[in-house]
Amino acid sequence: MVEQILSGAAIISHLIWILVTLWGGYYLLTGLMSWKRPLDYGQHPAYTRFAVLIAARNEELVIGPLINSLLQQDYPPEMYDIWVIPNNCTDNTALAARNFGANVMECTIPVKSKGEVLRFAYQYLKDRKYDAYCVFDADNLVHSRFLAEMNNAYMAGAKVAQGYRDSKNPYDTSVSGCYSIYYWMMDRFHNGGKAGLGLSAMINGTGFMISSQTLQQLGGWHTQTISEDLEITAQCVLAGEKIHWVPKAVTYDEQPLDYAQSVKQRRRWTSGTLQVARSYLGTIGGALAERRTLSLADLGATLLIPAYQVAALVNLIAASLTACLDCYKLSQVPAAFLSAAVLNLALTALGSTLAACLVLTVEGKWNKRMVKSVALYWLFLLSWLPITLGSFVKKTTVWEEIRHTRNIAPQALCRDKVLSQ
Repeated sequence: MVEQILSGAAIISHLIWILVTLWGGYYLLTGLMSWKRPLDYGQHPAYTRFAVLIAARNEELVIGPLINSLLQQDYPPEMYDIWVIPNNCTDNTALAARNFGANVMECTIPVKSKGEVLRFAYQYLKDRKYDAYCVFDADNLVHSRFLAEMNNAYMAGAKVAQGYRDSKNPYDTSVSGCYSIYYWMMDRFHNGGKAGLGLSAMINGTGFMISSQTLQQLGGWHTQTISEDLEITAQCVLAGEKIHWVPKAVTYDEQPLDYAQSVKQRRRWTSGTLQVARSYLGTIGGALAERRTLSLADLGATLLIPAYQVAALVNLIAASLTACLDCYKLSQVPAAFLSAAVLNLALTALGSTLAACLVLTVEGKWNKRMVKSVALYWLFLLSWLPITLGSFVKKTTVWEEIRHTRNIAPQALCRDKVLSQ
């Protein structure tokens, strides 16, 4: 009986290994393509009229620096309006936004997610002749060239675009450092690599632009899940609208400081991915049957990431059981299983650490204060497995607040940024 179980585990391990290798090979290709020079959108006169949207829930402490960074844009002030949309607030977010010079759009309907707030804002503003909307989180800071670079992209033909998501507080804690590494990897190897292959980037929740024309084609802003960014990505790709990568348009995002906040946020992300996958994978499959494009296949692969994580865990267990086939006695099985599992985990940890070192090198982010985060990055990724498994069992369906407190002046981050991506 034991031998049959171990033989079955060997077969499962080999099948999953093939799938994981194919998956990993594809993402290795996209990572290599990130070294391809990004598309040059050129320099264009300020033409695009932007509505800047900021959904804000209890962000009184951080909304001011964001508004200041937007007011300091290297872009004609008459060509953009800043709209803060307070929702479910119990503090003075609206008053703070007005005092710093933003327009305040009071959300007059009950909302449970950021997507519902953006839908409300779009309905309020759709007749005001804006060419495009730029979306930010209230805890962000925005580089002074952001709107100018998005204007360049828009004038070059981009109707949807994602900017570079940098970190506002990479050195605060090891958790915020791990998050920073994760986003730098997303910037470089995911969005940069997809751009190198001529595919769509992925909208990352903040620091992105979408044209009024595209929203009209999509029937307005009508996301239904708690991952409105991934859902709008799916809607754009299905509609044949490429999401352009604009690495010179930089946003600085505040990262969670502790593990409890991290679990809450990543559980929401994973649950949202599962929601989007359930809603769109069938449509993607049907679209692939009609038009076999790499963009659709790539979107499907992205939505399957939680399933890939579970498969990786199953493969770890199956591979460790396979190592027990050489045991002559049943008493040897536990030690053989444990040794194989530790070896596989060690190799995974080594690969993750080397990847973290690589991204810090190519993105010019090396700093001695990042050493602890680099050393713990593999554990940060590994901790995603129980979060994913828990999300399969019980999904988060309501957006939960994460308080932001890092009040940093725009000049502290933006003045020395060299836009050489």
